[in-house]
Amino acid sequence: GRAPAARASKAAPARATSQSSKAATSSRASSAATFGRGASARRAQRPADAPRVRASSANAPVVFAGDVAAASSDAAASPGFVWKGAKIVPALLSVAVGLVVKFVIPCPAGVLPQAWTLLAIFLSTIAGLVLTPLPVGAWAFCGLSMCVVTKTLTFQQAFSAMTNDVIWLIVLAFFFAKGFVQTGLGDRVATWFVKMLGKSTLGLSYGLSISEALLAPAMPSTTARAGGVYLPIIKSLAKNAGSEPGPTAKKLGGFLIQTQLQCSGHSSAMCMTAAAQNLLSLKLAASLGIVIASPWLTWFKAACVPAIVGLAVTPLLVFKMFPPEIQDTPEAPKEAAEKLKKLGPLSQDETMVVVTMGLTVILWIFGDKIGMSSVTAAMLGMSLQLVSGVITWQDCLNEKGAWDTLLWFAVLIGMSAQLNAMGFITYLSNSVAGALAATSLGWGQVFVLLHACYFGIHYLFASQTAQVAALSTAFMAMMIASGAPPLLAGLTMAFHTNLFGAITHYASGQGAVYFGAGYVDLPTTFKLGGVLGVVNLLIWGVIGGAWWKVIGLY
Repeated sequence: GRAPAARASKAAPARATSQSSKAATSSRASSAATFGRGASARRAQRPADAPRVRASSANAPVVFAGDVAAASSDAAASPGFVWKGAKIVPALLSVAVGLVVKFVIPCPAGVLPQAWTLLAIFLSTIAGLVLTPLPVGAWAFCGLSMCVVTKTLTFQQAFSAMTNDVIWLIVLAFFFAKGFVQTGLGDRVATWFVKMLGKSTLGLSYGLSISEALLAPAMPSTTARAGGVYLPIIKSLAKNAGSEPGPTAKKLGGFLIQTQLQCSGHSSAMCMTAAAQNLLSLKLAASLGIVIASPWLTWFKAACVPAIVGLAVTPLLVFKMFPPEIQDTPEAPKEAAEKLKKLGPLSQDETMVVVTMGLTVILWIFGDKIGMSSVTAAMLGMSLQLVSGVITWQDCLNEKGAWDTLLWFAVLIGMSAQLNAMGFITYLSNSVAGALAATSLGWGQVFVLLHACYFGIHYLFASQTAQVAALSTAFMAMMIASGAPPLLAGLTMAFHTNLFGAITHYASGQGAVYFGAGYVDLPTTFKLGGVLGVVNLLIWGVIGGAWWKVIGLY
């Protein structure tokens, strides 16, 4: 048996069958004899025209098509077709929304057919942002592609929002936040407030909340502040106090997590540059003709009073509703002092962040006096950080959230702008205004009703910015059509978007970050979020409303 096999190996290259795995693992001692008998059998079974596939190496096995039949047991055991794409049910539901609008609901007489088709695609895109059959950026790209494929929009119209200055300002905000986190400056500022106010648990929460309010104007990402600065500090403080996720979470960690989350809405609403959605709201307001002179100062003037009241009241309310087991934290200031001592003086990179961000914020505040827009000021500040080496271009490229946001923001803003350009937003606002006029409601009543609806709808959204892009323009238009002062409508819609970021664990990026730490369970998150969300509306509606009357917004 061995001699013929040896002669065969000299005459032709080695061959191996693709039979079952049991045959493939037989011992080397009997493989030669097996090959000698099996080769002739396969040659007899294989059709003359059966193709053969050779491996790239001369010593590698040769697989005949006829061998596949001999390995039927392997084929039966191998997995079948597995769908790896979009989640089927959410995708079907999202597409169904658009199909119903396009083919079931008749196009109103006052709306262009092209606008109606765009509305159907827009609503399907929004439904996908809520149901997430694909990541947000991927689904938005699919929606944009359908606009071009159906010739609802030209390629230039579809991508026109890519040059939107607000979108690029939001992208730059991600980079600025990276600088604060990477250099440790944000951590240093928060630690200093812990040292000054951290003797009690309540004081500790105030120190962290106040420090975020001061950081927010120069660090325009609530999510970055949460994940990059405050969550690590809170986890460290909680761990040192013996508070970990689970049975000991209520000792300290749960209270600090909820206080920081609930206060972040007021911090983000206080300044125009404190959150990405603020900038987007103002851009959409401008598309309706709402022009705000000296926007940074006007925003701060209108928001400072209700924001300060909110920051003062919120920790107390959380303390009453979700009291920590540890009331005093005498060691926290000492630990903070030791940490600051280890950090030493400001590093070169921290100093450059202070200088560049100080200049950027000054230009944000007073830039309109010299004709410099907010995005131009941000571009100058980021250029200085790149040149000085505070942040590298590779750091910017690795900030995937920024580039993802650039795409899906541009898609939603572009669709919204085209709906407005085609007259659909005007038609919608006029129709709603006519219906409200028939009910004899004044603009104040309509104003309150629309804000209440806008708040409740957020339970369906997993992003503050997504809701702004989807609904803000229409809600502002309806308020203005009912008789509300345009400046009041534009500013309050922008303020409002920050106030519901903590009502659920998915309501915002920072909500997901803090919930993911594991210190607060889901029922508590919904309970505190719902109650404090309503309290936020009352603070900004009642106290803010009185203040806005004083400063002449209405």
